[in-house]
Amino acid sequence: MTTSSQEKISTMNGSSLAIIQHSAQKPIVGCQAPQFKAQAYIDGQIKEISLSDYKGKWVVLFFYPLDFTFVCPTEILEFSKKTEEFKKKNTQVISVSIDSAYSHKGWCEQGGLGKLNFPMASDLTHKISQDYGVLIEDKGISLRGTFIIDPEGKVRAATIHDLQVGRSVEETLRVLTAFQTGELCPVGWTPGQKTLGKA
Repeated sequence: MTTSSQEKISTMNGSSLAIIQHSAQKPIVGCQAPQFKAQAYIDGQIKEISLSDYKGKWVVLFFYPLDFTFVCPTEILEFSKKTEEFKKKNTQVISVSIDSAYSHKGWCEQGGLGKLNFPMASDLTHKISQDYGVLIEDKGISLRGTFIIDPEGKVRAATIHDLQVGRSVEETLRVLTAFQTGELCPVGWTPGQKTLGKA
């Protein structure tokens, strides 16, 4: 695959609905997570953060298309509500969109989103989204990508939704917990159930 390939989404009669450009050369799961530095809105301030700041922790990195939209706040608020559950699992949640950190600030402070319990990173150059394979280049926004990164910086899980449907935070927690057991977990496994033993 080339560094910039195209996919056409077509209807049954062959008419093109959209063109999505992506730059992922290979599956990201099982590889080291792409490093990044970004301006972020956190605790009422704009600061620079980097993925390396959270070395030694699990990280849930989730991308969403845009500030001031409709599906996005439902996901963002649910992640924020569950922050304590993630913290108990030594996990940092970070959101990313192509908006500026000042847009994040405005959405939280004047746009009705309110105080959030995790950093909202800015990807104005689109590089982070591109590196994680979620950038829709012709629209300049990201798909709803969720990545679970372990304390050694390896991507253990990736889930990508199209723009229309929001993701499940409960499922993210379930998968995170399953990985943290270090054991083989069968279909539908939930915390408290038996695993299949060590991998």
